[in-house]
Amino acid sequence: MADGGKFGFGGVWRSGAASAPGLLLVSLCFTFIALGILRTEIATWKFDDSPLSAQLEQKVELQGKVIQEPDYREKSVHLYVETANDVVLVTADRLSNVNYGDIISVAGKLTKPEEFTTELGRTFNYPGYLMARGVQYKISFATVAVLETRQGNPIVAALLDVKRLFITSLEQVIFEPQVGLGEGLLLGVKSSLGEDIEENFRRTGIIHIVVLSGYNVMLVVAFFMLLFSFFLPLRVRIIAGIISIAAFALIVGLSATVVRASIMVSLVLIAQASGRRYDVLRGLLFAGMVMIFVNPFLLLYDIGFQLSFMATLGLLLIVPQFEVSLVKTSNLWGIRDFFLATVATQIAVLPLLMFHIGQVSLISVVVNVLVLPLVPVAMLLTFISGLVGFFSGQLAGLIGYLASISLNYILMVADWFAHVPLAAVTVPQFSALGVLVMYGLMAVGLVIWRNKKITAVSLSARSLNLSDWVIEEEVEKAGQSQKHRPTNPEPPIFFR
Repeated sequence: MADGGKFGFGGVWRSGAASAPGLLLVSLCFTFIALGILRTEIATWKFDDSPLSAQLEQKVELQGKVIQEPDYREKSVHLYVETANDVVLVTADRLSNVNYGDIISVAGKLTKPEEFTTELGRTFNYPGYLMARGVQYKISFATVAVLETRQGNPIVAALLDVKRLFITSLEQVIFEPQVGLGEGLLLGVKSSLGEDIEENFRRTGIIHIVVLSGYNVMLVVAFFMLLFSFFLPLRVRIIAGIISIAAFALIVGLSATVVRASIMVSLVLIAQASGRRYDVLRGLLFAGMVMIFVNPFLLLYDIGFQLSFMATLGLLLIVPQFEVSLVKTSNLWGIRDFFLATVATQIAVLPLLMFHIGQVSLISVVVNVLVLPLVPVAMLLTFISGLVGFFSGQLAGLIGYLASISLNYILMVADWFAHVPLAAVTVPQFSALGVLVMYGLMAVGLVIWRNKKITAVSLSARSLNLSDWVIEEEVEKAGQSQKHRPTNPEPPIFFR
């Protein structure tokens, strides 16, 4: 009885110990959810009691500073104008000559952004999208006059000047539509693509290459680090790399994707400098937590942040399972890696694409495998073309011709596959709860898959250990029998 009671008590104690990490995890989740709700509530305070609220639906005249690089579209330009108390989105004529840091006068009707329905029947939360950018009001078809120039941050202004000069140099040696793609790959200038090409990229699932995904940022950082390695020691190289990352992020605009990738790459360099091991999953979670703490609306309303975070999470959690469980083929030219990465990211972002966009590309895996190997080549040749264009037009033209070949290949693949029947399909609309359910099922499936693999490996290891033990035992018995065997044993009986 004593032993039985002891065993029962021990069993309960072990069960409680085993459940302790789970209880701790659940407690932390609820704690972070509560803190997130509190942080979001605090973030909404800055939108309260704005003096502009009394002037809604009226014609107003405002003065403010352009705090971001103007976003030039086909027929208009979008300006983020900071007034004394608010940030207002101003839409003006494309021919308006406005730059970052200008103090401008704006005249037009003040309104609040409203939700609208997309072509695929999805409701786009435009107010939330702008709220994530600190905007509560907008003025469309505004009349704009520049009062003062270059009143912004001088470092940002200088970087944007370099960007404009680089684009000018690039457009002299590479022509449309290839140059538009090159600018999208390097600088995220998606507006220069054109609607037809952009639609082709969406239907084939490669639109991410022209909105500066983490893949593009990693390629740029890898290039700079390789360049620095020729003439800088390790620690200086890492400092220069972090500065280059920050400069690049400012040049291309601080989108959620770029900020997330920049934080993670900077952590890699810091870990390298300190000689510590870098855990990519922890780096992703740290970057996400920092960004959400600074701007909690990113998690709720920024589709780019959601897609970027989930795509990276898919690479970290799903690809290793593929590599261990499914892959037995060779990695010729890295095609296997591109294939597995594309499949993993498509699985990870599928619920979000279905919910937000309403369209899913059925050929994205094939197109990504065909296109992604050429993206580093196209980016490098495009960059060298624009850089050399500052010094030698003829040499830049030769390099630009090679860049055009790689860029044209990407355009041709996208155009051809975009016209394949059923290249992309539209899915019915569903609620946000459906997204949570799908990700919950994915998580459960991934855990089961991982546990089965661990069990299989464990059983295999046990089997191996057992067989080794049996072999050792037989060898030991054989040694003992050999040890006690006579020096001149009798021949076998059948020789007698």
